[in-house]
Amino acid sequence: MRRSNLTTAVVLLLGGTWGGLASAQDAEDLAQQLANPVASLISVPFQLNHDDGIGPDGDGSRVLLNVQPVIPFSLGNDWNLISRTIIPIVDQSDVFPGAGSQTGLGDIVQSFFLSPKAPTAGGLIWGVGPVFLLPTASDDLLGTGKWGAGPTGVVLVQRGPWTVGGLANHIWSFAGDDDRADVNRTFLQPFASYTTPDAWTFTLQTESTYDWETEQWSVPVNAVASKLTRIGTQPVSLSGGVRYWAESPESGPEGWGVRVGMTFLFPR
Repeated sequence: MRRSNLTTAVVLLLGGTWGGLASAQDAEDLAQQLANPVASLISVPFQLNHDDGIGPDGDGSRVLLNVQPVIPFSLGNDWNLISRTIIPIVDQSDVFPGAGSQTGLGDIVQSFFLSPKAPTAGGLIWGVGPVFLLPTASDDLLGTGKWGAGPTGVVLVQRGPWTVGGLANHIWSFAGDDDRADVNRTFLQPFASYTTPDAWTFTLQTESTYDWETEQWSVPVNAVASKLTRIGTQPVSLSGGVRYWAESPESGPEGWGVRVGMTFLFPR
């Protein structure tokens, strides 16, 4: 009897409490909105990453929790301003020889996208704006010690169950600790996702960074599955997946990593 009750609870959690055809359609639509970085949807993702093989000796590890609130603001009838914030909370050990472990806040990255509320006639969805690097790290070994800024943009198309596009930015440092290395880096995030009628989404993406100062790439390839469900009345997306470091600096992560996440959605 207990096993039957447990099975029922798991099914309800994964399947959600979306009742009837209309609600199932709402769940699919909401899942597709979540796949759009500039959708008019308030969301608060919590993304947990674990990577190994870090440091000059390859014996370091890092757990990174990114809290990434996305808040859209309406600007009249035709435009939205989308605020996307990445707040990193880091726990790492043996990354820097002789430094032991560090736990705390990393540097915050704040982006703003000005985006039309409606796609173009060809179905293109886009947004452009500035990105800022804030030296908020609680430990010198968790951040750059630099203020930075630059342009950012996103472009995508949603056709049926598919979402295909890319996000990019470039950050240059302009102030901060003179003893720290300058920041001059490009971030590229091409992505493709497929959303099923029962609100599963399967995503393949990279989050590539090129450091123009060191002339080195960091290229993790992520494969993630997510499911839109409800906890009580709260829409939530639960996700999990793996990533492989196709390229990284000499002291960067190697091999396979893990990503899990939970995103709280607040549809209007």
